[in-house]
Amino acid sequence: MPKVEIYSTGSCPYCVRARNLLERKGVAYTEYRVDLKPELRPEMERRAQGCTSVPQIFIDDRHIGGCDDMHALDAGGELDALLK
Repeated sequence: MPKVEIYSTGSCPYCVRARNLLERKGVAYTEYRVDLKPELRPEMERRAQGCTSVPQIFIDDRHIGGCDDMHALDAGGELDALLK
């Protein structure tokens, strides 16, 4: 199982959609709540090459982008391959 990480906030609807997709696929993930631990935001921005919005999602340390990016990968049939 790959290592899946998501930087998020509790109130962001895109974060909720991203978490829901991962949960529907039965994927375990580590969540970093930047609203609860703002000191994680610079780390997120560095890892995401300057992206400041949430969520920012990583699979095996590969930045795949945000919620829309992950859903696009899923629609194109590429997400499942990354999650295997």
